Amino acid sequence: MVKPLVVVIPHQLGRAEARRRLETGLGSAQELLGKAGIRMAEAKWQGDQLNFLVGAMNQNVDGQIDVDEDSVRVEVRMPMLLSLFAGKVRALIDTNGTKLLTKK
Repeated sequence: MVKPLVVVIPHQLGRAEARRRLETGLGSAQELLGKAGIRMAEAKWQGDQLNFLVGAMNQNVDGQIDVDEDSVRVEVRMPMLLSLFAGKVRALIDTNGTKLLTKK
């Protein structure tokens, strides 16, 4: 296992609104992942932390999303084979997470 990929996305929404947006956006994320051939095997909230497991290329990727008052921290743990795509995964998380958490 390689070093986890960590992305921190700042926001000005407060914890409750950030979590609400993440919960709402989860369905869209699952649809987007499905189009890319990635399946969401598990997504479970424990307090303000979402633990997830996805499958891609016969590999499992797990991680968690921690919602804080002024930021969201996404940690993704992936096997060596999939770590080759870490840059693309980071950019995808950062871009889409920022859009989701931007104050409107």
